[in-house]
Amino acid sequence: MLFVIDVGNSHTVTGLYSGDDLIGKWRLKSDRKMTADELAIQYHTLFAMEKINTEEIHGVVLASVVPTLEAAWHACFQNHLFGHLTVPILVVSNVNVSDMIDIQLPNPAEIGADRLVNAIAAYKEYPCNLVVVDFGTAITFDCVTAQCEYLGGAILPGVAVSLEALSSKTAKLPHIDVSKGPKNIIGKSTIEAMKSGILYGYGAMLDGMIAGIKKEMHIAEGTELHVIATGGMASLISPYASVIDTIDPLLTLKGLKIIYNEKVSS
Repeated sequence: MLFVIDVGNSHTVTGLYSGDDLIGKWRLKSDRKMTADELAIQYHTLFAMEKINTEEIHGVVLASVVPTLEAAWHACFQNHLFGHLTVPILVVSNVNVSDMIDIQLPNPAEIGADRLVNAIAAYKEYPCNLVVVDFGTAITFDCVTAQCEYLGGAILPGVAVSLEALSSKTAKLPHIDVSKGPKNIIGKSTIEAMKSGILYGYGAMLDGMIAGIKKEMHIAEGTELHVIATGGMASLISPYASVIDTIDPLLTLKGLKIIYNEKVSS
């Protein structure tokens, strides 16, 4: 079995693969103060609940955008969970993936590990011109050509960040729940207006960004551009945009498995 770990700014998503089958998936808050011992307690409990024997886990791959948690995970691996492993834990940021994707940037080291993982996973499933939109703490756009060239992308504040800014930086705008959308773009109350601004606004932003990206990628009419959405907020925003072709909440976990298999198992 292969244990895959995606440490994001807000949440850590982990998965357990048996061959190509995802047999376990967990989503927990990313607490930057979490110690190795606390991580071990959490995952010992989760594994015990699913009756998973950690001795049967043969490999671990980690992508992290939180350096302090990356160090805690390493200590957790060594001291608690996976001391039996004969193969070193694979950390994506320490791996050269230039043979898997051609990074067309002056400083490839600047790219978040999760963005490269998403791009590699997306191209594996859709080998064409594509854009991956990851709805996390930040919303990221990652652009890949049909020749598997990573061109770069865009980063903007995520839905939760924008909602928090609205309520914390204004005197009268409340915290709201956007899981149930507004009936109309024109809101008849403050809450409806806020919901409209977030949901319809982000949807319109997505459509506009993809239109601009398509021009910059010089994609001719009739040529495919596949747009893949992933991340915790993808299913929330997608009904308000017209450009999303696929929603894949497991994209990052799939990418981690692909990289591990390419770099370790082959």
